[in-house]
Amino acid sequence: MAADKAVELVKDGMKIGLGTGSTAYWAILKIGELVRAGLHIQAVATSIASEKLAVEQGIALTPLERIGRLDLTIDGADELDPQLRLVKGGGGALLREKITAFHSDRLIIVADENKVVSVLGAFPLPVEIVPFAKEWTSEAIERLGCTVRLRREDGGQLYRTDNGNYIADCHFDVISSPEQLQKQLSLIPGVVEHGLFLGMADLAYIGRASGEVEVYRKQGI
Repeated sequence: MAADKAVELVKDGMKIGLGTGSTAYWAILKIGELVRAGLHIQAVATSIASEKLAVEQGIALTPLERIGRLDLTIDGADELDPQLRLVKGGGGALLREKITAFHSDRLIIVADENKVVSVLGAFPLPVEIVPFAKEWTSEAIERLGCTVRLRREDGGQLYRTDNGNYIADCHFDVISSPEQLQKQLSLIPGVVEHGLFLGMADLAYIGRASGEVEVYRKQGI
């Protein structure tokens, strides 16, 4: 329901970013339904998985070098607070998601009510790191006050992102100052990107078990 509400913002002729994850999945399905009914859009995807789903749904993808700035991106979140600060990257696509969101006029989030928290941190913060010296990078991150676990596949091998990097899942429990943590992570060599999306989301559609969809808005919107 939240995804359907978000997709109402998609209009003919728009340039759209397609997010990654369990909630963005439903938005892609709905957009595909509209495309098959005659909606004309240009689209880019934030992961190989979303690219595959988009193609299956009949959504034509436009090469990045030809699309320019996006009108909006619809994506999910692993956590969000009432200030629309997000933790993303549970699906491993945080770098491509952040690049796409940065180049979008609006970032629209879809999530269920369990993703809404008063304080970020219960969900481990994903940080994408380069394979070289992964131990050093992990140790530097741990000095910020967390426990780091490199993400692994079901078979036990280290998980690789679509960009060939590793994901360090950082267990903080409570992130009392996301803005400060964002700066600290960005200063660590070996960190490619982190899953804190601060000041980027414009709207969030939250699906509740009651059947209602609650809307969170960035201040001033």
